[in-house]
Amino acid sequence: PSTTPMAASISKKRKFIADGVFYAELNELLTRAVGEGGYSGVEVRNAPSRTEILINATRPQDILGPGGRKIRELTSLVQKRFKFPDGSVELFASQVNNRGLCAQAQAESLKYKLLEALPVRRAAYGVLRFVMDAEAKGCEVVVSGKLRAQRAKVMKFKEGYMVKTGDAVNQYIDSAVKHVLMRQGVLGVKVSIMLRHDPTGKQGPSKQLSDIVTVLEPPKEDAASRMAAIPSPETYAAAPVAEVPVEAWR
Repeated sequence: PSTTPMAASISKKRKFIADGVFYAELNELLTRAVGEGGYSGVEVRNAPSRTEILINATRPQDILGPGGRKIRELTSLVQKRFKFPDGSVELFASQVNNRGLCAQAQAESLKYKLLEALPVRRAAYGVLRFVMDAEAKGCEVVVSGKLRAQRAKVMKFKEGYMVKTGDAVNQYIDSAVKHVLMRQGVLGVKVSIMLRHDPTGKQGPSKQLSDIVTVLEPPKEDAASRMAAIPSPETYAAAPVAEVPVEAWR
């Protein structure tokens, strides 16, 4: 079932496009409405009778509001904007597992640091240190735009290990882009975090990197089986010896 209520009898191609537009508009709406509450992304789940929208945030109590008033206002707003029938959409707020490993939360944090006129270098290194303290494998922060002078430039801050190509990017890299509306112009902020391998799949991908080679220990054998594998002198004596004619050596 589609997330968009009007997409009842449309082609698959139009359905995917409609779902993508719905997600993009919903993400933008929530970013503007609850960005200060540590908004870190949204998940849309389709149940048979209703659509559930799960808002991930570093401070879910700010999204719920006193007595759940803010989340009810957001539910009403989403319902009217996307023309959902009454009672067919429900919003929930959930806590981000690890704030230091969430690129969207760190990009939002960096955005508000820059809006508070904190120096770019200090703000970026603060994010880098916080991410690496959360046991990330690597982190990269890119800030571009008119930082101090009239001339725009790009500043990159890196630490740790970061893959840029291949399928590992889809599995291991979490990245987010934010736009900061400063007085002198718009700054672009991009935060990329490389997660660690986690066999449980909670703090990182359970799939190992393709260039990691594991050398296994050989199986341990007992002395009896090892001696049985060595041929005895009688075996050598009983083996026929091939006679080579002298003409073959000439």
